[in-house]
Amino acid sequence: MSRWKELPAELNPRVRQLVVRLRRLKDHSGLSTRQLAAKTGYSTKSWERYLGGRSLPPRDAVEALARIGDDDPARLLALHEVAADAWRDGRAAASVSAPEGDTVLSAGAEPEPERERTPGRALRIAVVAGVVTLVLAVSSAVLLVVRLSGGEGRTTAAPGVSSAALPEATPSPSSPPYTCRYQRLDGHWYAGNSRTQDAILVNGLAGPEVAEAQCLLRRAGFSPGDIDGVYGPLTTSAAKRLQKRADLVVDGIVGPHTWKALRG
Repeated sequence: MSRWKELPAELNPRVRQLVVRLRRLKDHSGLSTRQLAAKTGYSTKSWERYLGGRSLPPRDAVEALARIGDDDPARLLALHEVAADAWRDGRAAASVSAPEGDTVLSAGAEPEPERERTPGRALRIAVVAGVVTLVLAVSSAVLLVVRLSGGEGRTTAAPGVSSAALPEATPSPSSPPYTCRYQRLDGHWYAGNSRTQDAILVNGLAGPEVAEAQCLLRRAGFSPGDIDGVYGPLTTSAAKRLQKRADLVVDGIVGPHTWKALRG
């Protein structure tokens, strides 16, 4: 299992989520960075920037790694579109604050050679953009319905909509905290907030999956602070301590291996 360097603290959570998923796909493929470059057509240095969070990978590179890692390209590309929006917003904000005449690039980024666009690629981009727009519209509608109906601030994605493509949920300040209702089913622990086994949780995300992880961390003896569904420093610290005890990569990121340790 690769020992990854910690991602930049200022990295947008949506971009961070994409990079974490790409890192896990590379680990799953068993390829070195040099071998990955040979299979995808992108240089070794480019992949080092992409997987280090210093440059946003192009769409073609993301699709190529998804196929190499046996992941669903459509799901990963939808996540890439959301990350690309966050990346562009961050660069635009940096450009506004830069002195006149300066050119602002993301840290460590180098311009990528422009690849020839084909009608098929343009169609795929249009389809993915439409899917992302639909997902954002559905999530906004669900949040509105829950708030109007006096729900507990938790949302459930519409059937068929990937949770990875949804933006981080921001709990309403007036919403009550999540609760931990522990239950042992088929040899696994559940806390009543989510049944996920592979959601990628990183610092800055929020939602029922985070609350589930916080409950299970508390059950395992590692306090994440309040069970508020927000992945913050205390939750990250608790996850690292669990990972150290379980002899996992200590990165504070909850993924499939950490979920397995939590559900025990």
